[in-house]
Amino acid sequence: MLKPALQLRLGQQLTMTPQLQQAIRLLQLPIVELETEIQQALEGNVMLEQVEESAEPESPAEQDAGEAAPEPQTEASADEPEVIAGDGSTLEDSWAEGGTGGGRGDGRGSGDDDDWQGSDIADISGETLREHLLWQLRLEHLTPKDFALGQAIVDAVNEDGYLTESLDTICQAVAPEHVVTIEEAEAVLAVVQQLDPAGIGARSLSECLLLQLAVLAPDTPGLELARRLAAEHLELLAARQYAALRRRLRATEEELDEAIALVRTLQPRPGAAVQRSTAEYVVPDVFVRKVGSQWVVELNPWAAPRIRVNQAYAGAIGRGSGHSVLRAQLQEARWLVRSLEIRNETMLKVATRIVERQREFLEHGEESMKPMVLRDVAEAVSMHESTISRVTTNKYMHTPRGVFEFRYFFSSQVGGEAHSSTAIRALIRKMIANESPDQPLSDSRIAELLVEGGINVARRTVAKYREGMTIPSSAERRHLAPR
Repeated sequence: MLKPALQLRLGQQLTMTPQLQQAIRLLQLPIVELETEIQQALEGNVMLEQVEESAEPESPAEQDAGEAAPEPQTEASADEPEVIAGDGSTLEDSWAEGGTGGGRGDGRGSGDDDDWQGSDIADISGETLREHLLWQLRLEHLTPKDFALGQAIVDAVNEDGYLTESLDTICQAVAPEHVVTIEEAEAVLAVVQQLDPAGIGARSLSECLLLQLAVLAPDTPGLELARRLAAEHLELLAARQYAALRRRLRATEEELDEAIALVRTLQPRPGAAVQRSTAEYVVPDVFVRKVGSQWVVELNPWAAPRIRVNQAYAGAIGRGSGHSVLRAQLQEARWLVRSLEIRNETMLKVATRIVERQREFLEHGEESMKPMVLRDVAEAVSMHESTISRVTTNKYMHTPRGVFEFRYFFSSQVGGEAHSSTAIRALIRKMIANESPDQPLSDSRIAELLVEGGINVARRTVAKYREGMTIPSSAERRHLAPR
């Protein structure tokens, strides 16, 4: 017969305390969300106050811009910088190929009253493609029946600008308020297709291109041949069967080139001209710069507002049993301040280790990127890999070579020792950029050249990396070469 009994056992287990849970949660927050978290804490906890600084420090990026000496001195900051010693194939693809070069412009503006300089002004109008089309449709002075039908057509236009529903379905959508025929729907669709941007409301790529060609001047060079290409021979154009196109169109090589060039100036996704997403700007968590022969890693002083415990309020709380709410807020305030300190310390340690490991990348570029995994950093800073994963997610580093996410510096080891996948991709891209247009390098030849350079990489690996960088095959590059 079973009897109840008491037993005493000793054991150990890990418990996630509220302080630890808060520190882990803050550790993985990006800067924007961290600022929101801190602002909410300031508004809800009277024991917290924001540190007001009389003299605002310059960020490291601003310091770099103002330095004139070759070996500038670093300024003292609240966060002690860590110094690393110097010892230590579809048709749409063809449109992109026919576009202009992908170089980034340095658009800078200046004013007379202030020295404002800026580029990449975000479009914050928030106007969608649907709103843009309905605004134009209201200016057409349509009857209520035709406007309702036009609104139903606009609702059926997707983000790329194509009509996704049949006219029968659209006619049923406006019933029973309005009874319309297919002929009336075709007439209203023709009105929608005359709206801006050109090519909107098309039911196929061919119709989209023909609508855009229809708005061009009649004397546009190659216009008639471009219309025949768009209407009848898009498959041959996508397959780059230029000889077959010349035979079917009975055109010379110069005439065909002129027509193809005109078609490639058209927009296969007209809706993209309006359906723009707002530009997202990255705020770096740390700044990395070279001072003499050393690399300096500093926390971004603007990463988050500085907060502290309000000592006046904390000292006013007596030792009695009262003020329980204020005592709880005081404890929460101390936990938050300490969690932010842990976050900053951990991020600085991880960033320092990354810079120390990837020093050659900072000095020479992607081809010098070394392989590195989370375990390497975790062992160097005596932390768990899960902690390193949280620190490196959505955290950014400002370097002389640009702004990179922490995770960018992590890559696997490929092709023997000291060769990362990032470096191999850079080498492949460089080889293809320097190849002869008439004799492009095949994947097998690139693999052979890498092996000759001491990097043992298989042909299929080269093909995988090339496709990942959206670089066409050698046969496609030969077709794309200027004739």
